Amino acid sequence: MANASINHLSAQEAQVEIQQLQDQLTTYGIAYYEKDAPLVEDHVYDAAYARLQALEQAFPQFVTQDSPTQNVGAAQTKAGLAKVVHPVPMLSLGDVFSLEELGEWEDRTVKALGFQPEYNAELKIDGLAVSLKYENGRLVQASTRGNGLIGEDVTANVLTIDSIPKQLQEPITIEVRGEIYMPKASFVALNEERENKGLQPFANPRNAAAGSLRQLDANETKKRQLAAFIYYTAEADVLGADKQSDVLLRFAELGLPTNTTNRVLPKMAAIDDYLATYTAKRDELPYGIDGVVVKVNDLDAEVDLGNTVKVPRWAIAYKFPPEEATTVVRAIEWTVGRTGAVTPTAAMDPVLLAGTTVQRASLHNPDYLQEKDVRVGDTVTLHKAGDIIPEIGQVLLAKRPADAVPYPIPTTCPACGAELVHVEGEVVLRCINPTCPAQIQEKLTHFASRNAMNIDGLGPQIISQLLEKGLIKDVASIYWLTKAQVLGLEKFQEKSANNLIAAIQASKENSAERLLFGLGIRLVGAKVAQTIMATMKTIPQLAQASAEDIVAIDGVGQAIADALVAYFQKPDAKRLLAELQQAGVNLAYQSQHAEVNPDSFFYGKTIVLTGKLEEQARPAVVQWLTAHGAKVTGSVSKKTDLLIAGQDAGSKLAKAEDLGITVWSEADFTSAKAAEEQATS
Repeated sequence: MANASINHLSAQEAQVEIQQLQDQLTTYGIAYYEKDAPLVEDHVYDAAYARLQALEQAFPQFVTQDSPTQNVGAAQTKAGLAKVVHPVPMLSLGDVFSLEELGEWEDRTVKALGFQPEYNAELKIDGLAVSLKYENGRLVQASTRGNGLIGEDVTANVLTIDSIPKQLQEPITIEVRGEIYMPKASFVALNEERENKGLQPFANPRNAAAGSLRQLDANETKKRQLAAFIYYTAEADVLGADKQSDVLLRFAELGLPTNTTNRVLPKMAAIDDYLATYTAKRDELPYGIDGVVVKVNDLDAEVDLGNTVKVPRWAIAYKFPPEEATTVVRAIEWTVGRTGAVTPTAAMDPVLLAGTTVQRASLHNPDYLQEKDVRVGDTVTLHKAGDIIPEIGQVLLAKRPADAVPYPIPTTCPACGAELVHVEGEVVLRCINPTCPAQIQEKLTHFASRNAMNIDGLGPQIISQLLEKGLIKDVASIYWLTKAQVLGLEKFQEKSANNLIAAIQASKENSAERLLFGLGIRLVGAKVAQTIMATMKTIPQLAQASAEDIVAIDGVGQAIADALVAYFQKPDAKRLLAELQQAGVNLAYQSQHAEVNPDSFFYGKTIVLTGKLEEQARPAVVQWLTAHGAKVTGSVSKKTDLLIAGQDAGSKLAKAEDLGITVWSEADFTSAKAAEEQATS
């Protein structure tokens, strides 16, 4: 069913597949962005993501706020690194995988603009996005993309990267963005060093770069020999540039590292030679690339095209086709997830693929397994989806052993022996035994995970020990653990036991949306949980709510509402809630943001800043405006309500005057700000 034609799916089938893809992509994203340890190749992720996009477009009623298609990137930040708010969101790029799709993107672009634009083609560096802020030419802050709105402060680490200047050639104030990457030679040396120390080598240079940049010790980052290319700014007027190609030239004049392989194309047809050149040169380059980025070169045209919630319409990433290898399937293994889903995985002869050794590939579900007709002993083609996730492409029937037989679908759970069921409308097999040890293990692991209750130190191995010793049976029992019990576990000493008990106690204070997500209710992701609790305020109130009450919350669909009502009606859920309350776990929502005053002059206004501000730093102004309900953008358009112009304002000021938009000086803003603060004091 996973690859069934969307036109042939019922609404129920589509909803089930959408949820499965959302869960799968979220898991992949956490591994990729937060843990710097990808589970699959890029092309597998990309294929699943494209399928999810197509399904959500065909069935928009099932789009949820926490869907990977509605978020830019990683949602979490590394413990120990401060959070940084991006005044202008750091968006990711849309992907295409063929020249035909690239042509379709151009057709949409030309139609939207009403004329044929020229393009700037740039190599897509396989690294980690970074934002650099310079004030009067001095580097003052560096941050990762994070979820596009909030990233991590990595200033200390970026200061150790030799190619990034600490002082620009001109004393300007500007934010620029680019890619931190690990050169291939540095990657090889790093992995040799890790293997000599008995450490796990990094899967690829991108993850090595991400792991290095997010070190808590800047000295460790310095050893990793990272490098960077800078390619974007939302403040091109500060540079006096009106084309993307000119922005890159100005970056170079400022001393910023740029990739000089870019090429200006009069139309998309001219990209063929560029793609052929760098497809052939790809392996020779000293850095990793996974495609080519095509951008509309004219910056005013960029403004007119704008962005979606996740991607800019004025740029697209053409991804190179994945590398492929062949191997032999030696076994098909079945594993049980926290929702009882039982999924098959192919265990294969190890093969080197796109720089890593691959031995396992998910077969997703029984329908997929039977559709592919993968059998033990088969020779199969293997590629990495998105250059990350191992995926079986096809079975080479000419090499199939004569005695190979179709693989039988199990009828009992591999963990507990209970009879498996195939729920109508679902593509997965399920174990519905509530005491299944594999499900309990996965549910407890999910509950303690970073996105949920964030109990540091309570990982799968510790949970396994606790279950084996009968010390815990469900999530509530975690909160009755004693130090003496923890000391009885393997490898626990006084300090580690104290740390775990402290982490458990600290998790009691979490805002209730973490608890709601941690309960593992189907269809309820982290962001949906946050949305629901912001309205319902307490878990007990939610437990008493009707489906009509829940579905009335903006962004919450009927399926989610039904799942919540069904969950809280269960006797086990009522007992669990009572035990959590008795243990002192917080059940109330704790707002993380001050309420915005709708009576503020700035509330709801779209505001653009331009030029050099003399009295206060631009980021501080952006933060203040945002806190007072304004939307701060980087480009002037007909939708702009106000332009605040500092010294040496350029093209944005001229455009605002042409459009009749209100223009303030910095002094005007300072006066209005003072009046606003006095009125609310």
